[in-house]
Amino acid sequence: MAIPQMTRTALNSIAPYLPELVANLPDVPEADVGFYVGMLASAFALAQLSSNFAWGYASDVIGRKPVLVAGTFCLMLCFLAFGFCQRYWQVVLVHALMGLLNGNAAAVPTVLGEVTDRSNQSKVFAYLPIVYSLGSITGPAAGGVLAGRLSSRYTYLAPNLFAAVLLATSVNVVAIWFQETLNADETAPEVPRWAKKLSAAVSRAIGFVGSLFRPCRGRAPPHNRSWSSRWPRPQSASGPRQALLSSAASDTSSDDEEDESPSDEAGEVDDKQGKVWREILNHTTILLLLTYLLFQLANISFNSLYPIFAAAPAPEGRELDPDQIGVALSLSGIATMFFQGIVFQPLKARRGNLGTYRLALFGLAVSMFLIPWIGYLSGTPPFGLATAKVWLFGELGLILIIKNVSAVAGLSSVMLLLPRLQAWGR
Repeated sequence: MAIPQMTRTALNSIAPYLPELVANLPDVPEADVGFYVGMLASAFALAQLSSNFAWGYASDVIGRKPVLVAGTFCLMLCFLAFGFCQRYWQVVLVHALMGLLNGNAAAVPTVLGEVTDRSNQSKVFAYLPIVYSLGSITGPAAGGVLAGRLSSRYTYLAPNLFAAVLLATSVNVVAIWFQETLNADETAPEVPRWAKKLSAAVSRAIGFVGSLFRPCRGRAPPHNRSWSSRWPRPQSASGPRQALLSSAASDTSSDDEEDESPSDEAGEVDDKQGKVWREILNHTTILLLLTYLLFQLANISFNSLYPIFAAAPAPEGRELDPDQIGVALSLSGIATMFFQGIVFQPLKARRGNLGTYRLALFGLAVSMFLIPWIGYLSGTPPFGLATAKVWLFGELGLILIIKNVSAVAGLSSVMLLLPRLQAWGR
């Protein structure tokens, strides 16, 4: 749990000062700050999306621990570089690398699934958003408070050094104390057919180029085994084929066996993969994934727009400083952690995972509808009570709490619904 907490703290530390950072870059027009901040968020999300499956596949091949160590170490280097960025293209490049090299997003949920079973899975996955909430408390507060504290030339170096130290600590913790959760029998999954063909072609090309530089000593026997042919096959694919090797077929030559067995195996693998996809892509799965796509689209849009809205001058924004933005996010994170630890389980027991997910969708829509109606620092307090600043932070805090509670409730519900999708589709 320490890994996602430190990673989330580091990633959340950027949000409070990001609009100010972009606005101070010399190659960013003042009128287009919001557009350039949005491009940064899109670059991170697109990079993470493009590499998530690759990191997941790598964790199946080499294990969870190497992926966690490599991903966290690369993220640490990215934060060190982010503190020294002084051009927009540098900021975009490093921010995209943060998403591209963050292997924790793919490995952490897998590890949690491997160390739990149906008796405790719901409790463990319910605690994961609490860990994320801790990151949403410490990250924005650190980013907002530390911005501009260390160097006048590199204004945002201090929060990035703080994030890098956290990630370095996480690397050491994983390297020393984390025990591999991947079963040794599963460390070499079946290679897709396209990868086998590609590797065979590359092997032949390398062999041909190498033969050009070898002295001619006669014709060498053909070498048909590429690296992919040494990968272990699934038992289901090899078992039926061995059963077909009866005594009646013992007179068949070895050449005929080599010609027929790859096609038989390929057909069995195709049938197996087709069955898996038919079980996964049922109506319930598709519906849930589509709604969660819209849910995360709204959630990420809110996360990207809130710092811009809070930092922009009136009347478009609310003229808040980075430390005020970060403290508001941190206080809402405390309320979110309280909800996840105390309220979520009774709510889930009463409404169910699906009912809780519906409430989360509704709450996220309400928060996005209310955000433009927040008052101004220089406005008139309603009913003449308190001050405009108190009303602004009260309204802002309420909306952030609704949004964050909806986000963690939706995430928890979906993570608990996903293991049951296959049974629902039958």
